[in-house]
Order: sequence, then C-alpha cells, then structure tokens
Amino acid sequence: MNITAVRSGIAANANTIDGLNCYGYVPDSISEPAFYAAEVDVTYDTSYGGDDELTVTCRVLVGRADDEASQRLLDAYLSRGAHSIKLAIEAEPTLGGACDDLRVQRVQGYRYYQHQNSTYVGAELVVQVIGSPEE
Repeated sequence: MNITAVRSGIAANANTIDGLNCYGYVPDSISEPAFYAAEVDVTYDTSYGGDDELTVTCRVLVGRADDEASQRLLDAYLSRGAHSIKLAIEAEPTLGGACDDLRVQRVQGYRYYQHQNSTYVGAELVVQVIGSPEE
C-alpha cells in the first residue's frame, strides 16, 4: 500500500462533509473545523499472502470560541448522523483502489489539543486499513 495515497484517500472521503477542512497530512496551520490524517503505524505481512495493515490515527479539531457549541459540533462529527466522519470515511472503503478495505475502529482522546500555539477541542479517530504491499 502507498501510505500517502491511503492518507489522502481518508481525507478525501472525510471532505464530503460540508464545512470540514480536510488534510491528508499533518498541516502546519489549520482552518477550523479541521480533520487530518496524523500518525501511521504499519504492521507488515499480517497474512500468509503478505497483506499489510495500517493504523491511521486521524484528528478532528474544532474551535472553542463557545465551549458548549464547539463540543456539540465535535459530537456531531463523532456520531453516526448527517455529519458523521465515520460514515464519510467508510463510504468508499477502498479509497479509490489505494487499499483493499478499511474501518473506523474507535474514537479516543476527546480533549483539548494544541496545534501551532492555538488550543482546540478535538478527538482522534483510529482507522484500520488493510491491503496488499506495493509491487
């Protein structure tokens, strides 16, 4: 699997949510609300056929001008409703051929985050991706 293509594909799927600024990399600066693919863990040869597994930790960050409204928006992104990041990411599970399958495993780290000297309320979404190694 091409890690760059996977990260970009996850961001492209999330970008179908109106108003959410999405990045397939860790951006130097963000426009809020923002979603980006951050850390990547790779497990090689998870099957006898040689498939690899990626665990991509993504972050969603929301401004905190109004703490209650900010957390309601974050909750909407993490729920299974119209603004669901989970449903958007899983809508096209092969990411245009970049992988064989994926699923959003969990949400973790619902808290305040520092990014470029600004503080946001946010959370992490952990995405499991499986696919064949590049030839």
